[in-house]
Amino acid sequence: MAEAHQAVAFQFTVTPDGVDFRLSREALKHIYVSGINSWKKRLIRIKNGILRGVYPGSPTSWLVVVLTTVGSSYCNLDISKGLVCYIQRHLPQGYGPYHTPQTRALVSMAVFSTGVWMTGIFFFRQTLKLLLSYHGWMFEMHGKTSRFTRAWAICVRLLSSGRPMLYSFQTSLPKLPVPSVPATIQRYLESVRPLLDDKQYHRMETLAQEFQDKTAPRLQKYLVLKSWWATNYVSDWWEEYIYLRGRTPIMVNSNYYVMDFVLVRNADVQAARLGNVVHAMITYRRKLDREDIKPVMALGIVPMCSYQMERMFNTTRIPGKETDVLQHLAESRHVAVYHRGRFFKVWLYDGSRLLRPRELELQFQRILDDPSPAQPGEEKLAALTAGGRVEWAQARQTFFSSGKNRAALDAIERAAFFVALDEESHGYDPGNEASLSLYGKALLHGNCYNRWFDKSFTLISFKNGHLGLNTEHSWADAPIIGHLWEFVLGTDVFHLGYTETGHCLGEPNPMLPPPQRLQWDIPERCQAAIESSYQVAKALADDVELYCFQFMPFGKGLIKKCRTSPDAFVQIALQLAHFRDRGKFCLTYEASMTRLFREGRTETVRSCTNESTAFVRAMVQGSHTRADLQKLFRKASEKHQSMYRLAMTGAGIDRHLFCLYVVSKYLGVSSPFLAEVLSEPWRLSTSQTAQFQIRMFDPNKYPNHLAAGGGFGPVADDGYGVSYMIAGENTIFFHISSKFSSSETNAQRFGNHIRQALLDIADLFQVLKADS
Repeated sequence: MAEAHQAVAFQFTVTPDGVDFRLSREALKHIYVSGINSWKKRLIRIKNGILRGVYPGSPTSWLVVVLTTVGSSYCNLDISKGLVCYIQRHLPQGYGPYHTPQTRALVSMAVFSTGVWMTGIFFFRQTLKLLLSYHGWMFEMHGKTSRFTRAWAICVRLLSSGRPMLYSFQTSLPKLPVPSVPATIQRYLESVRPLLDDKQYHRMETLAQEFQDKTAPRLQKYLVLKSWWATNYVSDWWEEYIYLRGRTPIMVNSNYYVMDFVLVRNADVQAARLGNVVHAMITYRRKLDREDIKPVMALGIVPMCSYQMERMFNTTRIPGKETDVLQHLAESRHVAVYHRGRFFKVWLYDGSRLLRPRELELQFQRILDDPSPAQPGEEKLAALTAGGRVEWAQARQTFFSSGKNRAALDAIERAAFFVALDEESHGYDPGNEASLSLYGKALLHGNCYNRWFDKSFTLISFKNGHLGLNTEHSWADAPIIGHLWEFVLGTDVFHLGYTETGHCLGEPNPMLPPPQRLQWDIPERCQAAIESSYQVAKALADDVELYCFQFMPFGKGLIKKCRTSPDAFVQIALQLAHFRDRGKFCLTYEASMTRLFREGRTETVRSCTNESTAFVRAMVQGSHTRADLQKLFRKASEKHQSMYRLAMTGAGIDRHLFCLYVVSKYLGVSSPFLAEVLSEPWRLSTSQTAQFQIRMFDPNKYPNHLAAGGGFGPVADDGYGVSYMIAGENTIFFHISSKFSSSETNAQRFGNHIRQALLDIADLFQVLKADS
């Protein structure tokens, strides 16, 4: 109970002699330090707000303008064309030493200089916004850049020079444009043509034309109006209706996982690895709060939107009966930890000082050594976050709205993030292919109650020191958590390091108060609700087949010899593999990003095209010449790259149709076309994992320091989920998911087809023979 006593700043007792006050110096110290830190953060935010608000200007540039104006005045040169005198005449009259003619002249010159400076900033910002609205550079062939694009790149570099902070470019990014309805309809019909016979296509064409002529104009007007008013016409609806209003379990269906370095071992001591990584994560959070992170730049010059990073830490998805909400806190000074059925609260700071890695290692080791048993109902409590959202919302309101349960739940939901200390060992053993799949399954769902699936992310620590993440999807997309993960893994290995015995560097501090055990009072009715959610989650987890493998014959290096983009190469191989697996084509989803626009998230690339299906059919028939197959492949590759670029530049299909559908629901308008489009299943859902967003180390010097990417569950019950990471020059990692309950799918079978498809396409260009 020592922690409970320390949490009370003062106590009092009423006696016959009066009121006896007893102050807790330790608690008062924490309150004082917390207040100081709070004010420091406010001042940092004010400073950052000012610096961000005047970018690409700076206080130094303002001083230069002021000194230039004052200097020209002393040289009897009026660069203001009389404006300084005009301002001086209209300054309020006053008395005292601060209203002498010299002071009034200096004030007038400062006001004039500030006006010139602010006008310049506005002009530069609008010019930069106009320049960033140009996306022609994306459609030019590599090595054949036009003069116009070169001039554009020079201008962008000049206007974005200096030291931009994380959010410096936010107000300069253009808004996501609303495509025209005819253009979207035309691209949609083109995307479904290879999937429909003539009769089906004619029917869909009729529905589309009817929608375009009768219903769409009214819906489009409302959507354009929203695009004028809102920062992004898609993102808020996408977050609400695709993620937060979903009532099915988010485990497997929404959350995704991220893997550790798999070809190197950093440390075998579980607590030591956690000490370094948690310290690196909070260091990243500090940089995030101070905006001391460079914005991600396409080609090194075009800034991408950073708004998704705002809710990376201190964020929890709160269940509701109709819709969930995201709770984001400005500050959190602890993490919540789960180990052997017990929950703990671990403070990250000693006063205002972030705990050192060795001190954090000590705290985690104390949890690992704690022999206390779980309280009744505590062990499987987190299964509530893995089951249905309505059931979790009802249980939360009934059993966790007051008392010690509310206090303990607050400790979890208000934590910076969640940490799971597993008793099992997982990782990748190249000699045991199944090890990577088992590792992925452990990260995707665990045992259904040792992850808090509502937290923005759960840091998972295995007994052998390997790590991973399980990430809630609504607050951000995979490249955002990937940015954090690259920083953390790079910091862990190349900046913090370990002793020869595998412990964190430095000395432990045994005077630190131990982790605080969370206390619960879980009645039998609540335990029954927990067990019900667990059974739902377990059935879902047991139905997931996950097959992860490392493709080693070649990687990005050899693909480039085919003179095509690596992503297009893999996507066409997936089409070939799927046709061999199922004997037919299907609607294919590939996620692309729209972060070139303010508050942009994702857009869909429909990878199954007329061109890719023509190539696949020719490959399967086996009667075409190598030259003909190469020609068909290049057409398919060029088409895929063009569609990807269109999606990135706001000319996609699915987000526009989705928003038109939302408007139709608000207006009570029925559209058979939209209803059919939005109900089409994605039987092949794919995504490429981003890498090397931060240059924490030289991958050429450390080629084995590769994370294996991550994966997600299948989107359709009879479909596949495929995540892949083109990990450097010589390898590709694949994560393939399906459901055992479907007789039509088999993840390992599909993986073997992918292997063969990659080899067959490479052989088509004879790059493997040339390399050997």
